[in-house]
Amino acid sequence: MNINLTLIIQALVLFAVALIMMKYAWPAFMAAIEERQKRIAEGLAAAESARAELRDADARVAEEIKAARQQAAEIIDRAQHQANLLLDKAREDAVAEMQRYKTAAETEIAAATARAREELSARVGELVVAGASKILQREVDAGTHRQMLDQLAAEI
Repeated sequence: MNINLTLIIQALVLFAVALIMMKYAWPAFMAAIEERQKRIAEGLAAAESARAELRDADARVAEEIKAARQQAAEIIDRAQHQANLLLDKAREDAVAEMQRYKTAAETEIAAATARAREELSARVGELVVAGASKILQREVDAGTHRQMLDQLAAEI
């Protein structure tokens, strides 16, 4: 067999296979490649969209954290103000209670002083009457004694 003829036949077969491949297989390969390119492009777009959503979510989270911190600070301020009000109220109540005790003690002291003066006046009167009766060398009866004590207490 001739080598040239073999080469020519092989070239024709190669050319025929290439034509068949280009007509039937090539469009399927190109469709698969284009489909894959399309899916890759969609994936990249979805990834970019996800990145944008992530940035937005991060911004929202930062705003929420800032708002929560501000709200916490306001709550702490209100609690501090309430505590100060309670402390002031407790001081005022303590001062009022002290004033009531002081007034009650002053009233009790005044009453005790008055009782002591009355008792002292009565005792002084008794001593005066006893001294007078010794001086007069006679006994003063109970009615006269009471009358003298009342008169002496009124004078004192």
